[in-house]
This record gives sequence, C-alpha cells and structure tokens, in this order.
Amino acid sequence: MMEQIKICMLPECDDLIPAKAHDDDAAFDLRSRVDMVLPVRKSVVVPAGFSIELPVDYEAQIRPRSGLALKHDLMLTNSPGTIDAGYRGEVGVIMYNGGTEEFSVKRGDRIAQMVICRLPEVKLVAVEKLSETDRGSGGFGSTGKK
Repeated sequence: MMEQIKICMLPECDDLIPAKAHDDDAAFDLRSRVDMVLPVRKSVVVPAGFSIELPVDYEAQIRPRSGLALKHDLMLTNSPGTIDAGYRGEVGVIMYNGGTEEFSVKRGDRIAQMVICRLPEVKLVAVEKLSETDRGSGGFGSTGKK
C-alpha cells in the first residue's frame, strides 16, 4: 500500500508542488518560491512554497542536487536537512554558494530534492562496553589515502 503524505501549498504556489521527474526516482524535486541571489560564501534560506504533515514514524531529508553542486558549487549547509513529523512551517532549503560569483535563483528553479523515509522504532540502551570489530574506533579516513 502506498503511504499518503499531506502537503499544503502556500497561496499562489500550486505550480511548485514537489514532484519526481521519473516514476523510479527516489526523491521529489523542490523548487524555489522566490527570485533571489545567493551571495558568495554565505548560507541563505530559500523558501520552497509548501508545508508537509509527516506521520510520527517518518522524516523528510532535504538533499542537494548533484548538477548544482558540480556545475555551480552550490550545496546545502546542513546536508541532509531533516524535517521532523511535528514541523508544520514552510519548508526552506539552506543553500550555500561555494563558488566565486553570486548565483541567481528564479522562482520555480529546482533547488534541492526531498526523500521521505520511514524511521525504525529504536531505543538507546547504555552499556559498559561495545562488541569488538575489525575496524574498531578507526574513522575519519582511516581506511583511505593518508
């Protein structure tokens, strides 16, 4: 059964409804509600024109668009951003311009993608010691080039 998630479009934003470009895509494209300029080396919230009502056991992850990252050095400051089930405000995308020039965003431009995920029910349990693994505490590039 397909889960139905409620979204509420802001006034005059019906043309911005999140949509998948292809049926087998994992993510919904998010579009800018406004025209704005992304200044160099700054984070700016770009409004997406909708609110969402997620069930308690779901989250929405906001992720960057690969083309914007590759071609224009645009990224999401808090990638992936998380929308919790209790949030009912307008979805905004925190974009960072890592390029050398200002970047213009126009209303309707695809700015990010949203993946909706079901969350497992978990409980954290404090213990004295964790089980051993081959990796152990190695992290932060411990298996790659030095």
